[in-house]
Amino acid sequence: MRYLLIALLFFSQALQAQTPKKSTSRNDTARASDIRERLVQLAMQNPVYEMTDHAAIAANAQIKIAKSAYLGLFAAQANVNQYTIFGAPKIGGQNVPYYYPLYNFSLNIPFDIFTRTTNTVKIAKQNYYITTAARNQKFREIKAEVLTKYEDYLLAKQLVELQGKVTQSEYATLKRSESDFAENLIKLEEVEQAQKSYINEQVRSLTLQRNLNVTKIDLEAIIGIKIEEVERAYK
Repeated sequence: MRYLLIALLFFSQALQAQTPKKSTSRNDTARASDIRERLVQLAMQNPVYEMTDHAAIAANAQIKIAKSAYLGLFAAQANVNQYTIFGAPKIGGQNVPYYYPLYNFSLNIPFDIFTRTTNTVKIAKQNYYITTAARNQKFREIKAEVLTKYEDYLLAKQLVELQGKVTQSEYATLKRSESDFAENLIKLEEVEQAQKSYINEQVRSLTLQRNLNVTKIDLEAIIGIKIEEVERAYK
């Protein structure tokens, strides 16, 4: 019975130890998803995408203009002669008869008013569809670009961290070699070899750090802010 209780206690502790790990894993996944979503939102404020967005808005406004364009095709004209305003002329107090029209009015309607307006609206709609498709395509391109740049940034960051450990290991090896050489345990050639290995790892560290800096520049050029600001917001 005692062994059964011990086994149950051990099993319960094992379950409790595993639960936080799953929660942490879910939190990390949600955090990574939130960061990526935020990066896409920031990228959509890029001037390149804004231009396509404004073009679509302008094309939509052009449709409204085309639909009301038929109003400008009507031409109306009215003439009023002087007798209408000042009255008929008189001679010796008697009205002089006249046969001029008091006024005239004309309205010109083009024969192609309906076909012209219809075609103008169709053209405006097609232009709107084209600009909308271009905007959607630009959205996909920018989204793919910013997420790719972020993955490049994560990879470059991890490589720098791993290379830092390798460089530190080579540095520790060099120090041991120098200590062993001082005690006449190894030859000078071994110290020189350890020194060369350490220098090579330093060069790799500098190269990887440079690659990380470049990926940050490329990513921040799209989102418009420091990537560290985005990461701090989701810690």
